[in-house]
Amino acid sequence: MAVIEELIRKEDDGSISFGNYLMDEKKKVLDFEVQGDLYKVKTFKEITKLEKNGKMLLEAVPGATVLNFVQDERGVSFLVEAEEDVQLTLELEAETEYKILVDDVNVGKMKTNMTGKVTFSVEIQKNATPVKIEKIG
Repeated sequence: MAVIEELIRKEDDGSISFGNYLMDEKKKVLDFEVQGDLYKVKTFKEITKLEKNGKMLLEAVPGATVLNFVQDERGVSFLVEAEEDVQLTLELEAETEYKILVDDVNVGKMKTNMTGKVTFSVEIQKNATPVKIEKIG
């Protein structure tokens, strides 16, 4: 398992990786800059949260490690690792329909609420589980 010892880092491909679900105490990193945006991460075994410019992007309960997180106008993709199944909440575009793929399997469509939040669960496997959320239309 590949927790992020430094809590958040920029990868060579421009994505970010963050979170350490093995920690007993909550730790955070503030104002981590990537391409002019400021990220904040809070993480430990019970919860992992990522914010961008003061706005929530992702929350994982219990805590998780998220690898190669990329967000663009079409959606979000990343790998997730944890000790047990996790519930993910992402803040996306408000009142928009998305297709959710977990381990390349379409688990359904969801429409975000007026705040743009979508919540779903991921069954954790031995390796990092790929997640992709694609905007429909």
